[in-house]
Amino acid sequence: MHGTRVHDTQQPVISVRNLWKVFGPKAARVPVSAELRELSRRELLDRTSCTAAVRDIEFDVAPGEVFVVMGLSGSGKSTLVRCLTRLIEPTAGEVIFEGEDILNADEKRLRELRRRKFSMVFQHFGLLPHRCVVDNVAYGLEIRGVGKAERAKRAGEVIELVGLGGYEKAYPDQLSGGMQQRVGLARALAGDPDVLLFDEPFSALDPLIRRDMQSEICRLHREVGKTMVFITHDLAEALKVGDRILIMRDGALVQIGTGDELVAAPADDYVRDFVRDVPKSHVLTLKWIMRPKRDDDPLDGPELGPDVVVREATRSVLAAEKPVKVVKDGELLGIVGDEEILSIIAESGS
Repeated sequence: MHGTRVHDTQQPVISVRNLWKVFGPKAARVPVSAELRELSRRELLDRTSCTAAVRDIEFDVAPGEVFVVMGLSGSGKSTLVRCLTRLIEPTAGEVIFEGEDILNADEKRLRELRRRKFSMVFQHFGLLPHRCVVDNVAYGLEIRGVGKAERAKRAGEVIELVGLGGYEKAYPDQLSGGMQQRVGLARALAGDPDVLLFDEPFSALDPLIRRDMQSEICRLHREVGKTMVFITHDLAEALKVGDRILIMRDGALVQIGTGDELVAAPADDYVRDFVRDVPKSHVLTLKWIMRPKRDDDPLDGPELGPDVVVREATRSVLAAEKPVKVVKDGELLGIVGDEEILSIIAESGS
Protein backbone atom coordinates (compact mmCIF):
# COMPACT_ATOMS: atom_id res chain seq x y z
CA MET A 1 0.00 0.00 0.00
CA HIS A 2 1.16 3.51 -0.72
CA GLY A 3 1.38 6.44 1.60
CA THR A 4 -1.08 8.41 -0.53
CA ARG A 5 -4.29 9.06 1.34
CA VAL A 6 -7.42 10.91 0.44
CA HIS A 7 -7.61 14.39 1.87
CA ASP A 8 -11.12 15.71 2.41
CA THR A 9 -10.00 19.21 1.47
CA GLN A 10 -9.02 18.17 -2.07
CA GLN A 11 -11.41 18.46 -4.97
CA PRO A 12 -11.95 14.94 -6.34
CA VAL A 13 -10.62 14.27 -9.85
CA ILE A 14 -13.57 11.97 -10.50
CA SER A 15 -16.96 12.05 -8.76
CA VAL A 16 -19.44 9.34 -9.67
CA ARG A 17 -23.04 9.87 -8.56
CA ASN A 18 -26.04 7.49 -8.86
CA LEU A 19 -24.44 5.73 -11.82
CA TRP A 20 -26.51 3.06 -13.58
CA LYS A 21 -25.84 0.91 -16.62
CA VAL A 22 -28.78 -1.23 -17.63
CA PHE A 23 -28.71 -3.51 -20.68
CA GLY A 24 -31.98 -4.53 -22.33
CA PRO A 25 -35.25 -3.13 -23.72
CA LYS A 26 -36.40 0.25 -22.34
CA ALA A 27 -33.38 0.27 -20.01
CA ALA A 28 -33.92 3.90 -18.97
CA ARG A 29 -37.10 3.07 -17.01
CA VAL A 30 -35.19 0.95 -14.46
CA PRO A 31 -33.24 3.67 -12.62
CA VAL A 32 -36.32 5.93 -12.35
CA SER A 33 -38.69 3.25 -11.04
CA ALA A 34 -38.60 2.79 -7.27
CA GLU A 35 -40.12 -0.66 -7.75
CA LEU A 36 -37.69 -1.90 -10.43
CA ARG A 37 -34.65 -0.50 -8.62
CA GLU A 38 -35.35 -2.77 -5.67
CA LEU A 39 -35.50 -6.02 -7.65
CA SER A 40 -32.64 -8.51 -7.49
CA ARG A 41 -30.67 -9.16 -10.68
CA ARG A 42 -32.65 -12.35 -11.34
CA GLU A 43 -36.06 -10.73 -10.66
CA LEU A 44 -35.23 -7.74 -12.84
CA LEU A 45 -34.25 -10.02 -15.72
CA ASP A 46 -37.43 -12.10 -15.35
CA ARG A 47 -39.72 -9.05 -15.17
CA THR A 48 -38.14 -6.73 -17.74
CA SER A 49 -35.52 -8.73 -19.72
CA CYS A 50 -33.02 -6.11 -18.47
CA THR A 51 -29.72 -6.59 -16.66
CA ALA A 52 -28.42 -3.89 -14.32
CA ALA A 53 -24.63 -4.25 -14.74
CA VAL A 54 -23.96 -1.13 -12.63
CA ARG A 55 -26.48 -0.23 -9.91
CA ASP A 56 -26.60 3.22 -8.32
CA ILE A 57 -22.83 3.50 -7.69
CA GLU A 58 -21.26 6.51 -5.96
CA PHE A 59 -17.61 7.25 -5.18
CA ASP A 60 -14.93 9.94 -5.44
CA VAL A 61 -11.34 9.55 -6.57
CA ALA A 62 -8.86 12.03 -5.07
CA PRO A 63 -5.90 13.54 -6.95
CA GLY A 64 -2.95 11.13 -6.95
CA GLU A 65 -4.99 8.25 -5.51
CA VAL A 66 -4.81 4.65 -6.71
CA PHE A 67 -8.47 3.66 -6.52
CA VAL A 68 -9.17 -0.04 -7.01
CA VAL A 69 -12.50 -1.50 -8.12
CA MET A 70 -12.72 -5.22 -7.46
CA GLY A 71 -15.21 -8.02 -7.58
CA LEU A 72 -15.71 -11.46 -9.02
CA SER A 73 -16.39 -12.08 -12.69
CA GLY A 74 -19.76 -10.56 -13.63
CA SER A 75 -19.79 -8.08 -10.73
CA GLY A 76 -19.87 -5.09 -13.11
CA LYS A 77 -16.37 -3.73 -12.50
CA SER A 78 -15.27 -3.62 -16.17
CA THR A 79 -18.57 -2.09 -17.22
CA LEU A 80 -18.11 0.54 -14.51
CA VAL A 81 -14.64 1.60 -15.69
CA ARG A 82 -15.87 1.79 -19.30
CA CYS A 83 -18.74 4.04 -18.18
CA LEU A 84 -16.18 6.50 -16.77
CA THR A 85 -14.96 7.32 -20.28
CA ARG A 86 -18.26 6.50 -22.02
CA LEU A 87 -16.78 3.58 -23.95
CA ILE A 88 -20.06 2.18 -22.60
CA GLU A 89 -22.85 4.77 -22.35
CA PRO A 90 -24.27 4.98 -18.80
CA THR A 91 -28.05 4.71 -18.49
CA ALA A 92 -28.34 7.30 -15.70
CA GLY A 93 -26.25 9.27 -13.22
CA GLU A 94 -23.29 11.63 -13.29
CA VAL A 95 -19.58 11.21 -13.95
CA ILE A 96 -17.97 14.50 -12.93
CA PHE A 97 -14.38 14.75 -14.19
CA GLU A 98 -12.45 17.81 -13.01
CA GLY A 99 -15.75 19.63 -12.49
CA GLU A 100 -17.33 18.64 -15.83
CA ASP A 101 -20.12 16.05 -16.21
CA ILE A 102 -18.76 14.00 -19.09
CA LEU A 103 -22.21 12.51 -19.72
CA ASN A 104 -23.06 15.90 -21.24
CA ALA A 105 -19.97 16.02 -23.47
CA ASP A 106 -20.52 15.89 -27.24
CA GLU A 107 -18.49 13.57 -29.49
CA LYS A 108 -15.78 16.16 -30.17
CA ARG A 109 -15.28 16.95 -26.47
CA LEU A 110 -15.33 13.25 -25.60
CA ARG A 111 -12.60 12.53 -28.17
CA GLU A 112 -10.52 15.34 -26.70
CA LEU A 113 -10.97 14.01 -23.15
CA ARG A 114 -9.98 10.48 -24.20
CA ARG A 115 -6.91 11.75 -26.03
CA ARG A 116 -5.64 14.21 -23.45
CA LYS A 117 -7.12 13.42 -20.06
CA PHE A 118 -7.65 9.65 -19.82
CA SER A 119 -5.52 6.71 -20.83
CA MET A 120 -6.64 3.10 -20.64
CA VAL A 121 -4.48 0.03 -20.16
CA PHE A 122 -6.28 -3.20 -21.04
CA GLN A 123 -5.54 -6.87 -20.41
CA HIS A 124 -4.91 -7.26 -24.17
CA PHE A 125 -2.06 -4.97 -24.97
CA GLY A 126 -3.37 -3.95 -28.42
CA LEU A 127 0.12 -3.17 -29.73
CA LEU A 128 0.53 -2.52 -33.45
CA PRO A 129 2.59 -5.51 -34.67
CA HIS A 130 4.22 -3.69 -37.61
CA ARG A 131 5.50 -0.85 -35.41
CA CYS A 132 8.56 -1.00 -33.20
CA VAL A 133 8.38 -0.13 -29.49
CA VAL A 134 9.14 3.57 -29.84
CA ASP A 135 6.51 3.99 -32.59
CA ASN A 136 3.91 2.07 -30.59
CA VAL A 137 4.56 4.29 -27.58
CA ALA A 138 4.39 7.48 -29.67
CA TYR A 139 1.20 6.43 -31.49
CA GLY A 140 -1.21 8.47 -29.38
CA LEU A 141 0.97 11.57 -29.74
CA GLU A 142 1.05 11.07 -33.51
CA ILE A 143 -2.78 10.99 -33.63
CA ARG A 144 -2.75 14.19 -31.60
CA GLY A 145 -0.54 15.88 -34.22
CA VAL A 146 2.61 16.20 -32.09
CA GLY A 147 5.77 16.76 -34.21
CA LYS A 148 8.12 13.86 -34.92
CA ALA A 149 11.08 15.08 -32.86
CA GLU A 150 8.93 15.83 -29.81
CA ARG A 151 7.15 12.46 -30.14
CA ALA A 152 10.45 10.60 -30.20
CA LYS A 153 11.76 12.55 -27.19
CA ARG A 154 8.64 11.93 -25.09
CA ALA A 155 8.45 8.26 -26.11
CA GLY A 156 12.12 7.82 -25.18
CA GLU A 157 11.48 9.28 -21.71
CA VAL A 158 8.58 6.99 -20.87
CA ILE A 159 10.32 3.93 -22.33
CA GLU A 160 13.12 4.58 -19.82
CA LEU A 161 10.57 5.18 -17.09
CA VAL A 162 8.98 1.74 -17.54
CA GLY A 163 12.35 -0.02 -17.71
CA LEU A 164 12.48 -0.77 -21.45
CA GLY A 165 15.55 1.30 -22.36
CA GLY A 166 17.46 -0.47 -25.16
CA TYR A 167 14.31 -2.03 -26.68
CA GLU A 168 13.18 1.04 -28.64
CA LYS A 169 13.62 -0.65 -32.04
CA ALA A 170 12.27 -4.10 -31.05
CA TYR A 171 8.94 -5.31 -32.43
CA PRO A 172 6.09 -6.64 -30.23
CA ASP A 173 6.58 -10.28 -31.31
CA GLN A 174 10.18 -10.08 -30.06
CA LEU A 175 9.02 -9.18 -26.53
CA SER A 176 7.72 -11.28 -23.62
CA GLY A 177 4.18 -10.72 -22.29
CA GLY A 178 5.49 -8.65 -19.38
CA MET A 179 7.53 -6.45 -21.72
CA GLN A 180 4.57 -5.99 -24.05
CA GLN A 181 2.50 -4.85 -21.09
CA ARG A 182 5.25 -2.32 -20.26
CA VAL A 183 4.97 -0.98 -23.80
CA GLY A 184 1.22 -0.60 -23.24
CA LEU A 185 1.94 1.21 -19.99
CA ALA A 186 4.49 3.52 -21.67
CA ARG A 187 1.98 4.30 -24.43
CA ALA A 188 -0.63 5.25 -21.79
CA LEU A 189 1.88 7.47 -19.97
CA ALA A 190 3.25 9.14 -23.12
CA GLY A 191 0.30 11.50 -23.49
CA ASP A 192 0.68 12.65 -19.86
CA PRO A 193 -2.99 11.98 -19.02
CA ASP A 194 -4.57 13.16 -15.77
CA VAL A 195 -6.02 9.71 -15.06
CA LEU A 196 -4.82 6.21 -15.94
CA LEU A 197 -7.53 3.53 -16.10
CA PHE A 198 -6.43 -0.11 -15.83
CA ASP A 199 -8.84 -2.91 -16.70
CA GLU A 200 -7.39 -6.16 -15.29
CA PRO A 201 -4.12 -5.32 -17.04
CA PHE A 202 -2.06 -8.20 -15.67
CA SER A 203 -4.52 -11.09 -15.54
CA ALA A 204 -3.11 -12.70 -18.71
CA LEU A 205 0.44 -12.70 -17.31
CA ASP A 206 2.01 -15.54 -15.38
CA PRO A 207 2.22 -15.05 -11.59
CA LEU A 208 5.87 -13.98 -11.34
CA ILE A 209 5.62 -11.41 -14.14
CA ARG A 210 2.33 -10.28 -12.68
CA ARG A 211 3.96 -9.58 -9.33
CA ASP A 212 6.75 -7.65 -11.06
CA MET A 213 4.20 -5.53 -12.92
CA GLN A 214 2.31 -4.79 -9.69
CA SER A 215 5.57 -3.57 -8.16
CA GLU A 216 6.15 -1.55 -11.32
CA ILE A 217 2.78 0.18 -10.92
CA CYS A 218 3.65 1.02 -7.29
CA ARG A 219 7.04 2.40 -8.36
CA LEU A 220 5.58 4.42 -11.23
CA HIS A 221 2.96 5.80 -8.90
CA ARG A 222 5.65 6.97 -6.46
CA GLU A 223 7.60 8.56 -9.32
CA VAL A 224 4.87 10.18 -11.43
CA GLY A 225 2.02 10.42 -8.88
CA LYS A 226 -0.78 9.87 -11.42
CA THR A 227 -4.37 9.35 -10.37
CA MET A 228 -5.21 5.74 -11.21
CA VAL A 229 -8.39 3.66 -11.33
CA PHE A 230 -7.45 -0.01 -11.28
CA ILE A 231 -9.83 -2.91 -11.97
CA THR A 232 -8.98 -6.39 -10.65
CA HIS A 233 -10.60 -9.58 -9.35
CA ASP A 234 -7.49 -10.37 -7.26
CA LEU A 235 -7.56 -9.20 -3.64
CA ALA A 236 -3.79 -9.55 -3.15
CA GLU A 237 -3.29 -7.29 -6.18
CA ALA A 238 -5.85 -4.78 -4.88
CA LEU A 239 -4.15 -4.64 -1.48
CA LYS A 240 -0.73 -4.22 -3.04
CA VAL A 241 -1.48 -1.39 -5.46
CA GLY A 242 -4.54 0.33 -3.96
CA ASP A 243 -4.99 3.26 -1.62
CA ARG A 244 -8.71 2.52 -1.38
CA ILE A 245 -10.74 -0.41 -2.66
CA LEU A 246 -14.36 -0.54 -3.80
CA ILE A 247 -15.87 -4.04 -3.71
CA MET A 248 -18.74 -4.78 -6.11
CA ARG A 249 -21.25 -7.60 -6.27
CA ASP A 250 -24.04 -7.95 -8.88
CA GLY A 251 -23.44 -4.39 -10.10
CA ALA A 252 -23.78 -2.79 -6.66
CA LEU A 253 -21.26 -1.32 -4.23
CA VAL A 254 -20.79 -3.55 -1.18
CA GLN A 255 -18.00 -1.70 0.67
CA ILE A 256 -15.43 0.96 0.04
CA GLY A 257 -12.37 1.57 2.20
CA THR A 258 -8.64 1.18 2.67
CA GLY A 259 -7.25 -2.35 2.70
CA ASP A 260 -6.93 -2.35 6.47
CA GLU A 261 -10.56 -1.16 6.85
CA LEU A 262 -11.85 -4.00 4.65
CA VAL A 263 -9.81 -6.62 6.53
CA ALA A 264 -10.52 -5.25 10.02
CA ALA A 265 -14.17 -4.28 9.55
CA PRO A 266 -15.78 -6.15 6.63
CA ALA A 267 -19.27 -4.82 5.85
CA ASP A 268 -20.89 -8.23 5.39
CA ASP A 269 -20.26 -11.94 4.88
CA TYR A 270 -19.39 -11.41 1.21
CA VAL A 271 -16.48 -9.10 2.11
CA ARG A 272 -15.57 -11.30 5.08
CA ASP A 273 -15.19 -14.26 2.70
CA PHE A 274 -13.15 -12.15 0.31
CA VAL A 275 -10.62 -11.11 2.98
CA ARG A 276 -10.65 -14.32 5.03
CA ASP A 277 -7.31 -15.63 3.75
CA VAL A 278 -5.43 -12.33 3.95
CA PRO A 279 -2.60 -12.48 6.53
CA LYS A 280 -3.85 -9.79 8.91
CA SER A 281 -0.38 -8.82 10.13
CA HIS A 282 0.51 -7.80 6.55
CA VAL A 283 -2.45 -5.42 6.20
CA LEU A 284 -3.67 -4.19 9.58
CA THR A 285 -2.04 -1.16 11.14
CA LEU A 286 -1.42 -0.52 14.83
CA LYS A 287 -4.58 1.58 15.16
CA TRP A 288 -6.64 -1.61 14.68
CA ILE A 289 -4.92 -3.64 17.38
CA MET A 290 -3.98 -1.04 20.01
CA ARG A 291 -5.77 -1.07 23.36
CA PRO A 292 -6.59 1.83 25.69
CA LYS A 293 -3.89 2.81 28.19
CA ARG A 294 -4.23 1.16 31.61
CA ASP A 295 -3.28 2.82 34.90
CA ASP A 296 -0.36 0.46 35.43
CA ASP A 297 1.11 0.94 31.92
CA PRO A 298 4.61 2.47 32.00
CA LEU A 299 4.72 5.44 29.63
CA ASP A 300 8.44 5.50 28.92
CA GLY A 301 8.36 2.84 26.18
CA PRO A 302 9.09 3.51 22.49
CA GLU A 303 6.62 5.35 20.23
CA LEU A 304 5.18 4.30 16.86
CA GLY A 305 2.55 5.89 14.61
CA PRO A 306 -0.98 4.44 14.19
CA ASP A 307 -0.45 3.75 10.48
CA VAL A 308 2.53 1.43 10.90
CA VAL A 309 1.69 -2.05 9.55
CA VAL A 310 1.67 -4.76 12.25
CA ARG A 311 4.24 -6.89 10.45
CA GLU A 312 6.66 -3.95 10.28
CA ALA A 313 6.13 -3.14 13.96
CA THR A 314 6.47 -6.71 15.26
CA ARG A 315 10.21 -6.70 15.87
CA SER A 316 10.16 -3.30 17.62
CA VAL A 317 7.26 -4.27 19.89
CA LEU A 318 8.63 -7.69 20.84
CA ALA A 319 12.14 -6.30 21.43
CA ALA A 320 10.93 -3.44 23.64
CA GLU A 321 11.15 -3.88 27.41
CA LYS A 322 7.92 -1.90 27.82
CA PRO A 323 4.68 -1.58 25.85
CA VAL A 324 4.87 0.60 22.74
CA LYS A 325 2.91 3.85 22.74
CA VAL A 326 0.85 4.59 19.63
CA VAL A 327 1.19 8.35 19.16
CA LYS A 328 -0.01 10.78 16.50
CA ASP A 329 0.72 14.53 16.54
CA GLY A 330 1.90 14.24 20.14
CA GLU A 331 -1.34 12.59 21.30
CA LEU A 332 -1.31 9.14 22.92
CA LEU A 333 -3.91 7.04 21.08
CA GLY A 334 -3.29 3.66 22.67
CA ILE A 335 -0.86 0.95 23.70
CA VAL A 336 0.48 -2.11 21.86
CA GLY A 337 2.31 -4.85 23.74
CA ASP A 338 3.43 -8.42 23.06
CA GLU A 339 -0.07 -9.78 23.64
CA GLU A 340 -1.72 -7.64 20.93
CA ILE A 341 1.01 -8.38 18.39
CA LEU A 342 1.14 -12.12 19.04
CA SER A 343 -2.63 -12.58 18.79
CA ILE A 344 -2.67 -10.97 15.33
CA ILE A 345 0.32 -13.02 14.17
CA ALA A 346 -1.46 -16.17 15.36
CA GLU A 347 -4.57 -15.16 13.37
CA SER A 348 -2.43 -14.46 10.31
CA GLY A 349 -0.89 -17.88 10.41
CA SER A 350 2.43 -16.15 9.89
